[in-house]
Amino acid sequence: MTAKSKNETVRGALDRDLLSWMAEPIWKADDDRFDALARRLFAFQFEHCSAYGRFCTGRGIKPQTVLHWTDIPPVPTGAFKEVELRCFAADQTIRTFRTSGTSGEKRGELHLDTLALYDASLIQSLRTLLFPDLDAGPRNPGRMPLCILAPSEQESPHSSLSHMFDQLAEHHGNEETFHAIQNGQLDAQAVWDAINRANERNHPIALLGTAFSFVHLLDAMEEGHLLKKCPPGSRIMETGGFKGKSREIPREELHRALSDRLGIPMSHILNQYGMTELGSQFYDSTLIDAEGPRRKIGPPWVRVRILNPVTQESITPGEVGMVVIHDLANTGSIAAIETADLGREVLTPQGESMGFEVLGREQDAEERGCSIAADEMLTSHSSSLESDTGAYPLGRSVKSWRGTP
Repeated sequence: MTAKSKNETVRGALDRDLLSWMAEPIWKADDDRFDALARRLFAFQFEHCSAYGRFCTGRGIKPQTVLHWTDIPPVPTGAFKEVELRCFAADQTIRTFRTSGTSGEKRGELHLDTLALYDASLIQSLRTLLFPDLDAGPRNPGRMPLCILAPSEQESPHSSLSHMFDQLAEHHGNEETFHAIQNGQLDAQAVWDAINRANERNHPIALLGTAFSFVHLLDAMEEGHLLKKCPPGSRIMETGGFKGKSREIPREELHRALSDRLGIPMSHILNQYGMTELGSQFYDSTLIDAEGPRRKIGPPWVRVRILNPVTQESITPGEVGMVVIHDLANTGSIAAIETADLGREVLTPQGESMGFEVLGREQDAEERGCSIAADEMLTSHSSSLESDTGAYPLGRSVKSWRGTP
C-alpha cells in the first residue's frame, strides 16, 4: 500500500466514524468514544502535517506518549496566520476560509479538502441548539423564514460565517429566506417587510448575523422611531465581536436593545461562539435549558478545557483561564486549538461542568501564537431609512439607542 493510499484509508475511516456520530439523533457525551477518536486523529495529524509534528516533537510529545486526549498539544490560533496547517496535498484543497482582518493584516486560514464533516457538524449544532423546536407542531414544519444579516457565500466565498448561513438556508430556510446585506449595505426596509410578513402569517422568523450588523439594524430603527414586534417563537442569533470597529458594546446591552425593539425575549436571543479555525461552533444554552444559567454548549465531538495561559496546565474549575478547544470535526487540519480568549467553566451545584462562558480576549495572546508558529513550526526542527431604497451603509458608529453621540 502506498503512503497516499494509507493516508486516505486512515483518514477515511476517521471521517466515517465521526459522520456516524454526528448522524445520531440524540447527543451523548461518551468520553471513551471521544478519547479514542481524538488519539487516532492526533496520530494521523502528527504524521501528515509536518509543521504540527515539529510543534509536538519540540514539546516531547508523540502519538505513543499520548495516553489521553488531554495530552495532545493545542496550536495557537495565531499559527494559522503563519503556516498552512493541513494534512493533505495543497492541490486537494476545495475551500479555504479566512479570518476577518483589516487591510494588509495577515489572516488565518482553514483549508478543507472536504466539507462533509464541517457541514454535518454545523447543521446538527444549529438544529439542536438554535432550532430545537423546528419540527415541533404545524407552526414549525422544519423550515422558517431566515433574515440573514450577512453577505451570501457567493459574495463572500472565504467567509465561514456566510457558508454556515447558506447551509442553514438550504436545509431549514423557507422560500422567504433572504440576505439583508448585499454589497456592504444593510437593506433595512427588506427586514421590516420580512417581519411584517411573519406577523401576517403568525409564523416565527429568525434573524441571524454579526453583532455589528445588529447594531446597524438598531440604528435604523432608532432613526425611524420603529418598533417591530416579531411573532412568538422568533429568535435572533448574533455572532462575532467588534474587532476593528469604532465602538464596543456589552453583549447583554445589545441583547436587551434587540429584545426591546423587536419583542423577542432574551431567552430567544443567542450568541454563537465560533472561529474560522474550527469546524464546530457553540451556542448559548437558553433555548434548550431556559431555567439554567446562560452558558456556551457545543456538540459531543468537541471538548473545551480552561487552562492556565502561561503553564497550559489545568486550573481549579470555575476559575478564569485560556479557552482551549479540541474539535474532532477538524480532521484535515488540526483538532486541538488554543484560542486567544479567556473563559471559565459554568458549574452545577455539585461542581460538575455544564458548559462555559467567554469573558474576552487575553491581551497579546494572538501575537504570542504567531511567534510560536514562526519559532517552532517554520523551522526544520525545534527544541433604510437613509435612502428611498431603505439601504443602510455598513460603516456607521453606534448611535443614540444606547445613549452615545
